[in-house]
Amino acid sequence: MEDWTNEELHQMLAKVTQRATIDCEFRALALKDGTAAISRMTSKPLPKNITYKFVDNAGPTKVIPLPDFVANRSDELSEDELEHVAGGDGPPISGGWSKIAPLQKLAKQSQ
Repeated sequence: MEDWTNEELHQMLAKVTQRATIDCEFRALALKDGTAAISRMTSKPLPKNITYKFVDNAGPTKVIPLPDFVANRSDELSEDELEHVAGGDGPPISGGWSKIAPLQKLAKQSQ
């Protein structure tokens, strides 16, 4: 079975929701059996460990999905996450303004 990328899955879900807005029979199927509705839109096998559920968001009660819960998570980033955010895959940057000032001077001279 081929794995789905997040992009492929989002595209497929967009197709299902788009069709469900104009096809009453398909909408009923999506509300009853989300996996069957998705399977009608693609021949690619869906992951077996995930269930897809569509809900009708019409009326006064609105459904807002929450993101997945992350247990044991603090508000602070780990060292690895900080390195990734700071572009830490490359060599460390050092020198600060002492390295930038000569570059600015060279740029002005070349203008």
